[in-house]
Amino acid sequence: MPAAERDGAAIHYESHGAGPPILFSAGMGGSGGFWAPQVEELSRTHQVILYDHVGTGRSGRGAPPRDLAGMADDMAAVLDALGLESAHLVGHAIGGIVGAEFALRHPARTRSLTVVNGWARADDYLRRCFEVRQGILASQGPRAYVRAQPIFLFPPQWIAEHTAHLEEDEAKILAHFPGAELMNHRIGMFLGFDGRATLGAIRAPTLIAISQDDALVPAYLGRALAALIPGAVVREVAHGAHAFTAVTPSVFNAMLREFLDTI
Repeated sequence: MPAAERDGAAIHYESHGAGPPILFSAGMGGSGGFWAPQVEELSRTHQVILYDHVGTGRSGRGAPPRDLAGMADDMAAVLDALGLESAHLVGHAIGGIVGAEFALRHPARTRSLTVVNGWARADDYLRRCFEVRQGILASQGPRAYVRAQPIFLFPPQWIAEHTAHLEEDEAKILAHFPGAELMNHRIGMFLGFDGRATLGAIRAPTLIAISQDDALVPAYLGRALAALIPGAVVREVAHGAHAFTAVTPSVFNAMLREFLDTI
């Protein structure tokens, strides 16, 4: 797996297919593998680029934690390593916040921005959810934290029907778990994010994708985010929860392709 070098860290990435480039940024876990359900279909018409956030997966283990601007510049470093001037950006939750920061810092390199189940400012409900997750990590450790994670990401029936798949994923996540200190840093940084004064400066075509049954980041937070970005297109699905890109990948892939076809 190739790597881009920036500020003392190797940022591992992978590229699939050819065509207009789409750079995908994962959520709290940070692993590009989150977007595996998008690769086969979208790489038929686009260059699909996945990467691991510094400190997670295979990227920059042991490097100092990045701030939001640094995470956005890491995305730019991946594009540089691939010789790409610009790309469509797609981010899930905190990956969407990083994508928005990229769009503000590097507007000429942003062909479009898609944020999946994201927020402009955390409210007390979202804070409560992450406080519970942090409490599990502090009191019971990474294994319990990872074991609880699907409850926040997927619909209940889907969890019940995909036990083997989830247990296989748990083993992979634990093998690359970034550690409690970095995880708490990431949670604190994104709960502290407040884009109300800055997101209005985004000029790239923007899609806000929302799942109405998301129990972690409620749909109303996504709608509030969309209201701050000029011209943002909102698309909502009824089912799939926080990770509907994995639960119903064909629905999300078609949504994204339809949006990109308008640009």
